[in-house]
Amino acid sequence: MWDFTYVFPSLLILSVIMGYYFVLPRISIRMNHTFIHLIGVECVVMVFDIVSSWADMNYQDFSAWTLYVVNDIYFIGFFARAFFFFAFTVSVLHIPYLNDRRIYFVSMLPFFVVTILVLTTPITKLFYYIDETGYHSAPLYFGLYVEFWIYLGLSLLAVLANIDKLKGKKEVWSVLWINSILLIGTIFRLLFPKYLLMDTFCLLSLLIAYLSFMNPEFYLEGKTWIFNSKALREYLEEINGYKKYKIFVFVIHHYKDVRELYGMRQMDQGICLIGDYIKKTFTNYKPFYTRNGRFCLITDYLADTGRIRDILQERFSSPWIADNTELYLDIGCAILNTHNKKIEYDTMTSLLQNTFNEAEKVNKEGLIVIDDTFAEKAKRDMDIKKSIEYAIDHDACEVFLQPIIDSSTGKLCGAETLARIKDSEGNYISPGLFIPVAEHNGRINEIGEQMFIKLCRFIRDNKVKELGLKWINFNLSPVQFMKADLAQSLMKYVREYNIEPKFIHLEITEEAMVDDQLLVNQTNQLKDLGFHFVLDDYGKGYSNLTRLKRCPFINIKLDVSIVWDYCSKPDVLLPNMVKTFANMGFGITAEGIETEEMAQSMTDIGCKYLQGYYYSKPLPLDEFVKKYSQA
Repeated sequence: MWDFTYVFPSLLILSVIMGYYFVLPRISIRMNHTFIHLIGVECVVMVFDIVSSWADMNYQDFSAWTLYVVNDIYFIGFFARAFFFFAFTVSVLHIPYLNDRRIYFVSMLPFFVVTILVLTTPITKLFYYIDETGYHSAPLYFGLYVEFWIYLGLSLLAVLANIDKLKGKKEVWSVLWINSILLIGTIFRLLFPKYLLMDTFCLLSLLIAYLSFMNPEFYLEGKTWIFNSKALREYLEEINGYKKYKIFVFVIHHYKDVRELYGMRQMDQGICLIGDYIKKTFTNYKPFYTRNGRFCLITDYLADTGRIRDILQERFSSPWIADNTELYLDIGCAILNTHNKKIEYDTMTSLLQNTFNEAEKVNKEGLIVIDDTFAEKAKRDMDIKKSIEYAIDHDACEVFLQPIIDSSTGKLCGAETLARIKDSEGNYISPGLFIPVAEHNGRINEIGEQMFIKLCRFIRDNKVKELGLKWINFNLSPVQFMKADLAQSLMKYVREYNIEPKFIHLEITEEAMVDDQLLVNQTNQLKDLGFHFVLDDYGKGYSNLTRLKRCPFINIKLDVSIVWDYCSKPDVLLPNMVKTFANMGFGITAEGIETEEMAQSMTDIGCKYLQGYYYSKPLPLDEFVKKYSQA
């Protein structure tokens, strides 16, 4: 009556998956718990699909109640399977609403309804019935498919509503395929009821889930077989705001240096030894290794982290024996304490990175605590990052100009271009805050391009020379300066807006002068196109006269710090330096001028140009034009 051709191989394959899955460590997250339930239910369904079908085919050998029991177990497992596939989809999407018991109960209502229908079927005969001729379907048997389709529909709605939570196209397609194959399986079961095909289609969905999300090796660091950074991220996302915990981190000092010293093979073995040690020593805590000599333990809120540090430091006072080599390693420790507050994922990532960085600075006796103070800074950095993204995406980077004054005439002769962006509340963010963030996340190039376009447009649309401007300085960040196509990019817009390149002076800081060859190549290439160069923040870094002579600078801007230092305590060093630069043909600009006395002092030692709040703060373009049109 029923064909078992497909179900036996499916059951064997499922047993292989179960054996491999359960032999490896698994991170304690809802997706794993749901998958375990799903595998267990699937195993029960397959077994009782075989048992109940065989019993129904040999109904003469069994009592009616025996047949009811084995069939009820199969059908209830069938219904539970539909629910757990839905729950798995929800867990993959990281939807938290199943944490609410009321919502969880409501989501199980279809399962409860059909389960009650099955359990009462020996009396009602509405779902199926057993008589003297064996097993028969009843009028409400179609509810088996309805329940499954309800959960498939809920899964699809969950995917469409939360598709942005999936990490990429692979995950989206995997979730859709899982549910599509289940739908196809129900159709095949409906069309070919004598073949036990549904179990095979469910196995295919389980295989996709396993290969896409649930392979334990995805969450294990290969060298140590402890949980990796992916597992850490998933676990923190799940417990964030729901569980009290601390994160104890320890970092191998100078990891790259010691790895080079001892060799890759020995250090890999050493990392494995450390991983084994913390697994055996701290059995109550979850260990993670995020590579580059960085370990962490998720502990309960009341854990004695000082004791953990002491145990680790005592062990690291002795060598680790790897491949007959003694590895002498030092570690620094730190704690991330969230105080059970729910923290956004990006903020948590920034906090954890900060904790690792702080641990690298700590000595053996130290144990730094990262708490609310760092959390506020991390949140502020994330807000700045979002403001940067918004400004770039909406062309909202603003150009400000700060005047540069001729010290001999006291009149405007140039200006410096400065970038400004606003936060979500419409307030300007300090460049000292958003520029480092933009450089770190790689968006500084886009800000620079937007700024350069707007500067070119301003020069084209305004009679800048009538304002008294002989040039405008444009800042290039060290990251921009390293662009291989920098010259082509700048010339593209200079030509588009019909600007003379010599009107734009490119400011670079000493940070951009690390690579001599790159410095010479870039500056000479841009000089040949007509641009001039200004060295910004001189005295803050490590430039020297040799580099200054090799590069086509026409102006050197003295950093605020040395200007203020001289004005507060004059000496002979700065005047002689300025005289030397002037004799070499450089114009000298003093930044940070805030008083008339400072302006006179810098003029007296030979600074040709002056810039600072004494003359004007940076102004929006329209205010700058208005102010100097009236001058």
